[in-house]
Amino acid sequence: MYPEDKKAKEISYSSALSKMQFICSRQEKCCSDIRKKLDNWNLSYDDKDKIIQSLIDDKFLDERRYTGFYVRDKYKFNKWGRIKISHHLKQKQIPEHIIMEALDSISEDNYEENLEDILTSKMRSTREEDLYKLKAKLYRFAQSRGFESNLILRYIEKLVHKD
Repeated sequence: MYPEDKKAKEISYSSALSKMQFICSRQEKCCSDIRKKLDNWNLSYDDKDKIIQSLIDDKFLDERRYTGFYVRDKYKFNKWGRIKISHHLKQKQIPEHIIMEALDSISEDNYEENLEDILTSKMRSTREEDLYKLKAKLYRFAQSRGFESNLILRYIEKLVHKD
């Protein structure tokens, strides 16, 4: 089935609102997530905006709260760096100042410890004799996790010259 073959569901305003309230009560969502969901239903732009505003007014939606949870989860469980977290939040149309506030809540010591842990783990699992290639692999790995170049380079040097 192709996306253009999908028919948008017909749903009333009140039914859409109650479904969105249910979804938001079970899991933190941001406005763009809800808007995407509402786009699947044949609702007017005004109705979509009213639903989102109602969810915000009734505290079902809160961009700051969502961003805080997102940052903590991606940092703690996925071991992502600030760059990757920030990029994903920007894709969800979260305002820059809210992203920065949430990222500032990450302790610098824990952040660097996290980077050192993932680099140490990767170094143990990498079978590379050539020091230059090992550093390149570690760098690419940490960069794909969203860590800053200056930190990556500092910790790679620290780990490689530890022995």
